[in-house]
Amino acid sequence: MKYKRMLIILLITVTLFTLIGCEKNESNNTTEAFESNTANVKEYEPEYGGQLILPLTTLNTLNPLVTENISYYHFSKLVFESLFELDEKLDIKNQLAEDYIIKEDGTISIKLKDNVLWHDGEKFTAEDVAFTINAIKYAKDDITYKKMWHSITGNFYPSNINRIIDVNVIDPYNLDIKFDIDFSNSLETLIFPIIPKHRFVMGREDKSSYIRALDEEDYIPIGTGPYKFSNYDKYKEIHLEYFQDYREGRPYIDNIVGKILEEDELALTAFEVGQIDLTIALGVDWEKFNQNNRVRILEFVSQNYEFLGFNFTNPVFNDENGHRLRKAMAYGIDRQAIIQRVYLGHATQMDLPIHPNSWLISDEANVYGYNLSKAKEEMEKLGWKDINGDGFYEDQNGNQVTLRLTTNSYNPLRLKVADMIVEDLNKMGIRIVKDYPERMPDNLTEEMIENQWEELNNQILKGDYDIILLGWSLPSIPELSFAFHSSQIKSGSNIIRYSNEAMDEALSEAFSAANRDNKFKTYEKLQSIIIEDLPYLSLFFKNKALLMDKKIMGDIDPTFYNIYRNIDKWYIPKEFQEEVVEKNRKLFIIGLQEYIIAEVVELVDTYV
Repeated sequence: MKYKRMLIILLITVTLFTLIGCEKNESNNTTEAFESNTANVKEYEPEYGGQLILPLTTLNTLNPLVTENISYYHFSKLVFESLFELDEKLDIKNQLAEDYIIKEDGTISIKLKDNVLWHDGEKFTAEDVAFTINAIKYAKDDITYKKMWHSITGNFYPSNINRIIDVNVIDPYNLDIKFDIDFSNSLETLIFPIIPKHRFVMGREDKSSYIRALDEEDYIPIGTGPYKFSNYDKYKEIHLEYFQDYREGRPYIDNIVGKILEEDELALTAFEVGQIDLTIALGVDWEKFNQNNRVRILEFVSQNYEFLGFNFTNPVFNDENGHRLRKAMAYGIDRQAIIQRVYLGHATQMDLPIHPNSWLISDEANVYGYNLSKAKEEMEKLGWKDINGDGFYEDQNGNQVTLRLTTNSYNPLRLKVADMIVEDLNKMGIRIVKDYPERMPDNLTEEMIENQWEELNNQILKGDYDIILLGWSLPSIPELSFAFHSSQIKSGSNIIRYSNEAMDEALSEAFSAANRDNKFKTYEKLQSIIIEDLPYLSLFFKNKALLMDKKIMGDIDPTFYNIYRNIDKWYIPKEFQEEVVEKNRKLFIIGLQEYIIAEVVELVDTYV
């Protein structure tokens, strides 16, 4: 009986897998045809239809106000919109706001667009904006947009962030947002997703309304964006469909699927096998995807900034000539060589901790390039000389100077950068020793990485270092007092213990600028002080890349703060839409065959 059962299953399996083999061959032919088509130079016009599959990592809520999942933060921008958004220069651009005026007392009078509908058909009004602000104010300080408000106000405002902002609804499409301080980032404070009041207020607006608006469980996203929520298969997929009544015109692509994967590494694998249509590249070696005719690579500058910090409790950096030593290092470190050798060219050199694309960047901002002769000129101005001819400078008193470079060397890229910096500084005559493990353990674990990072933080808090190589993930809205203001030495965010009255004054002016023109001028002054005094030696901003299936076309321009920017203008030509339909049909057939096998096995077990 046992052998009879096995024979029946074997015959059915062979038959079905013969069919599956045929389908796979046809599928391969489709792929080859696609690669052949995309290799040709062909112009396409925007067309409606198609489906886009985007990656998400495991998330615990669909509520855009409280999520901390970065992949859903980007995904939610397809559904929800804000009063303002950032343009390609990180400057303010109207989104739900039609126009605005900043009054002398700092109040922002906003006129809303009057042709905006919520996805459930209700009209968007000023009441929705007021309710969203009140809900965020009611929330605990650890929610995403409350933390953003804290970041934007920097270190110039008391801890009760709720006091900074109040809203007065004038009529359905006009409102005043009042701040009890004048500060230059007031418009940027208003970048948060607006939610519909009518979905959460039952009669009278009260704390119960805010609790419902901030709830994480069973949240149904309803926004004003180009795509509306369809359904959610928890831990598997989120489905969106185009919003027919979107004020800018319906998006070209019909459906968006957010495929939920456990981690970013799985997203890359899913992209490579064609399960999703785009993903962020991992690491720096994404040029290998150029060999794949299916893949388009779109590189952009991330918010990840690398720098050298100097310990200002060390007299060599803190005396009146300390800035000359820091300048010598700025000229003596070959940052382009580091970018090419370690990051394979995928980083952007900067002399400032301000994003390279920012509208606030001054024309005079980047002045330091690799120049060994200039580096040695600065050393000579210090009065340092190589007295004993060993290739290293002694200070003006004839004393040998040895400085330590410290970093978290269990980060493999940072380890390589540190080694190259030590080599460059030694070459220019500054004796540097490596205050970090030069070799990573063979069996490196996450726990070991975390332990090293904890040890490094303790070292920083104690001031037990000379030069430190680190990185920050800088927000899209610059507010630099955390790093440079003397008041932050005690709090610990000014890790280098830097104190400069001119810097403190410039930071205060940049924070308090009343309008956009003044903001730009104050940032020019701030940048000139940073460039001249060099409390930190800026190295570069890391670049990232969006890997995308070439079937997706249109106005594609990813940024670190919105990788799906302009998604309503993306489209998939009909011929590639049809290929996806055919692929789905074949996947269905394969799935059906697998189902039949399982059913037959069960029947055989029952009757044979």
